[in-house]
Amino acid sequence: MKVGDFARYKNTGTVGKVMDTVTEGEVTWVLLDTYDLYYDAAALEPAEPKEYREAAFKEKSLEESLEQVEKLKETLEEVEKAISRITPSGT
Repeated sequence: MKVGDFARYKNTGTVGKVMDTVTEGEVTWVLLDTYDLYYDAAALEPAEPKEYREAAFKEKSLEESLEQVEKLKETLEEVEKAISRITPSGT
C-alpha cells in the first residue's frame, strides 16, 4: 500500500485513505485518515474509492458536550427505573 491508496481495516470494515507508511523491523504501519491511527498493514486490505467516506469530524463545544452528558444521564435514569421494575424469576 502506498500513500493515496484506500484500505479497509479487516476487523471493523473501516475504510480510510492511506496518509503515511512506516516500517519498524518486520512490521509496516499504515496511517489511515479515518481516525488518524496507524494500523498494522497485515490487518488491512485494499478498498475501492467508492467505499470511502471522508470523515466528518467536528469538535464539539463545551455546551454541546454537556448537553450530550445530560441526555446520557436521563437515559441512564430511565434504564435504572425500568430495571428496578423487573422482579427476579424463580421466587
